Amino acid sequence: MKKRTLGQQGLEVSAVGLGCMGMSASYPPYPDEAQSITVVHRAAELGVTLFDTAEVYGPFTNEALVGKALKGVRDKVCVATKFGINLRQAEGKAGLDSRPETIRLVAEESLKRLGVDVIDLFYQHRVDPDVPPEEVAGAVGDLVREGKVRFFGLCEAAPETIRRAHKTHPLSAVQTEYSLWTRDPERDVLPLCEELGIGFVPYSPLGRGFLTGKIKQPPQGEDDIRSTYPRFTAEAIGTNLGLVQELKRLGQAKGRTPAQLALAWILHKGDHIVPIPGTTKLNRLEENVAAADITLSDAEIGALEKAMPEHAVAGARYDEMNFSLVNL
Repeated sequence: MKKRTLGQQGLEVSAVGLGCMGMSASYPPYPDEAQSITVVHRAAELGVTLFDTAEVYGPFTNEALVGKALKGVRDKVCVATKFGINLRQAEGKAGLDSRPETIRLVAEESLKRLGVDVIDLFYQHRVDPDVPPEEVAGAVGDLVREGKVRFFGLCEAAPETIRRAHKTHPLSAVQTEYSLWTRDPERDVLPLCEELGIGFVPYSPLGRGFLTGKIKQPPQGEDDIRSTYPRFTAEAIGTNLGLVQELKRLGQAKGRTPAQLALAWILHKGDHIVPIPGTTKLNRLEENVAAADITLSDAEIGALEKAMPEHAVAGARYDEMNFSLVNL
């Protein structure tokens, strides 16, 4: 597996990481523990070194699962987890809490669940409007100096938030949704990360599964987070399937799957970019990892972008509630 560097603080990881959320949350049905551990082990065998989790996934259970699965290879991998979504208080604005004392509490609890001595990459999961970025960065900086955290990251953060936090403590990574059908970061966040020397970690790089071409109807059940997203209504899916069909056609011409082309496209957007596709299946894991070895010409990149122009995608990526947690 090829390696890439996130930020300028020495965080080197595999070109493709593994998002572990779906093993415990958001996309049912969930696999049993043994299957999830098998997938994590195989990822490590294939050279994946960045494993992404969060205390809110489960909640709490995904960190414990990832920690258990990585025990035998801890010294060879990087574990990323997150703080900032309020899971402890009966009251709290928009479910967010990034007060310095809470950041410290979450770090201590995550270390125990993961069964590690240090968190490699500690992200603010969502920006808390009541806590200045400087305070957040300062709190994580204290944890870095104490040896409990190695590197600092932000998720779904606006450019001004990124700049302010980075001045207080250097950011190694910014994580935001980014894929062929979610191009928002190209307008300001991606250029800013390149300017400041910050790594960029796209989550949902396969459009929450849609860009694989396997989703043909709206997800069922309240536990599936996609069931509330405008992009996954029956009407939107009807429109978006046409775009994916074109992605399939281009993949067939190159002897690759739509998912592999979608990941290869992201990887060609910059050497500071490391996507973290999630999966619970061995064959999908191997398919995703193989994307790191795909070379695309400028013409092929242009064809992919023409096949799925941003303006043609039907439906917003989030519902109103989830957009309220995004720092725009």
